[in-house]
Amino acid sequence: MTGVDQPHILVVDDDDRLRDLLSRYLGENGFSVSAARDAAQARASLAGLQFDLIVLDVLMPGEKGVDLARSLRESGSRVPILLLTALSETEDRIAGLEAGVDDYLAKPFEPRELVLRIEAILRRYGEMPEPTEEVTEIAGSEIVCFGRFSFDPAKMNLQRDGEHVYLTSAEQALLAALIKRRGQTTSREQLHEMISGNAIDPAASRSIDVQVTRLRRKFEEDPKQPRYLQTVRGRGYVLYAD
Repeated sequence: MTGVDQPHILVVDDDDRLRDLLSRYLGENGFSVSAARDAAQARASLAGLQFDLIVLDVLMPGEKGVDLARSLRESGSRVPILLLTALSETEDRIAGLEAGVDDYLAKPFEPRELVLRIEAILRRYGEMPEPTEEVTEIAGSEIVCFGRFSFDPAKMNLQRDGEHVYLTSAEQALLAALIKRRGQTTSREQLHEMISGNAIDPAASRSIDVQVTRLRRKFEEDPKQPRYLQTVRGRGYVLYAD
């Protein structure tokens, strides 16, 4: 954090006009903003400064946004990442989710939607005041256990034998939604709407599948034969708790 109430955002985009517009708009809406034109400049900023979130364009000269996100996750960085994509770049959105980004936003977009998505991610990481009505609806106060794992929806905290397990904010929101409807089959469309508040888009169905796969790797002994987070063919997913 760079100030008492101002999360520090790094905007990474090779489009000078868009980068400047986003930096100015975010600055006017309560954020401290740094900007980078490519991955190399972003790495230099990350080496010297602390950031609360990265807004990252998927297509840049040199190292692509998805590659930068994957590299940051592999190096152990947990800074939240929001990926900016074009409407036609479904594969890039899926690749971004697989690389560990927290959310994506398709261009063109309304700047206000960007702010709302940033605030939602930061709430999940505890960097913004608690909770909006949407988050409260998904979350609850009951700690839910499955095997050696426990999840506290109020804190969005997954633990294994008392040790914290890292989840991206997208994984946190999905697990909270599944726990809210534990024991009940929930369709991809329902999960997407619970998490985002929006109707499903062409890429969202597959993105839910990607996030489910990632979640299974976090708490299933054998992700290919899941015990707790199961697929109901043709209908969706169901989470069974102890």
